[in-house]
Amino acid sequence: MVSTEKPPAATPDQRPAAPPAGTVKRQLPSFAVIGVLSTLFYLVLYVAARWLVDAQAANLIALAVSAVANTAANRRFTFGITGSDGAVKHQLQGAVAFLIGLGLSAGMLALLDRAVPDASKAVEVGGLIVANGLATVVRFLLLKVWVFKD
Repeated sequence: MVSTEKPPAATPDQRPAAPPAGTVKRQLPSFAVIGVLSTLFYLVLYVAARWLVDAQAANLIALAVSAVANTAANRRFTFGITGSDGAVKHQLQGAVAFLIGLGLSAGMLALLDRAVPDASKAVEVGGLIVANGLATVVRFLLLKVWVFKD
């Protein structure tokens, strides 16, 4: 006997945000776009904060704010996770990637301060772009294999 009953509709928390998110081929373009936007957001915050505080404090402020936004955007668009279930856990796990990025960027600023004590803000920003590039690779790997594992 064939049932004519329809399955229940998915609730908003159960619907995927995008096509199946498991493939790196699908995830990398989204991650790249979010990464570029997050980096621009971070750099704007850094430059603005740099007028008020020293380089290390500006880096911490800018990275902390942009990391939360980055994790939320990647959760939704790169890995297709919607709803609030697990959001706090994902942000806490994303904090590990934040700490790695903070270590790389703070290390770069300390290295610049030692090597070029009077470096311009443009040189600082250039060093931070390099450090954030390295942190981005680590971030994707952590998000893929630990935070948003399939």
